[in-house]
Amino acid sequence: MPPRGSRRRGGPRRPRGVERDASVEAPHKEVEAWFAGRLPDDWFVEPPTVQIDRDEIVVIGELAEPQLKATDDADDTVDPEVARSARISGFREDTRDQRMRVAEEAQARWDRIVSWGASCGERHEVFTNANVPVMTRLRIDERQILDTLIDAGVARSRSEALSWCVELVGKNESDWIGKLRDAMTTVEEVRSEGPASG
Repeated sequence: MPPRGSRRRGGPRRPRGVERDASVEAPHKEVEAWFAGRLPDDWFVEPPTVQIDRDEIVVIGELAEPQLKATDDADDTVDPEVARSARISGFREDTRDQRMRVAEEAQARWDRIVSWGASCGERHEVFTNANVPVMTRLRIDERQILDTLIDAGVARSRSEALSWCVELVGKNESDWIGKLRDAMTTVEEVRSEGPASG
């Protein structure tokens, strides 16, 4: 069942009724390079990972592991997950103002919402995510699938049922989706090497 919590938008919001300019391209390598150069070197232990689609840029950086005091007492074991969670929470609060300024610059450059996240060890957290509506037209057989999910209590609405279906495809077909993304990256790289239009 999909998560019930709503997701907040990251970065500045586009004014109501103003559509994003689809002609504004965001080449992945260019965006990665921009964030690697724009963000302070001491934020992450390596350049952040960047995800991009037509509406959003998600930037996730790896934080240094907390240094924990070793102990021989089994009853006094330090929980590394608590330390990692605190490290991520501290980064989120301490960098909030600077991340907002960087997000505004990136949105002005690529006309996309910027969301942030961080990982520390095995713990991963995304602070904000855009919840973007997607309009589609479905035939009766397709609508009945969504209505079945609603009647079964899997989803509360057709919108939530459709989101659940997309999430299921993403999990079950992750290898195939990954191959498609790799192929599109190759196409982008080959296109960038082509002759410049004049």
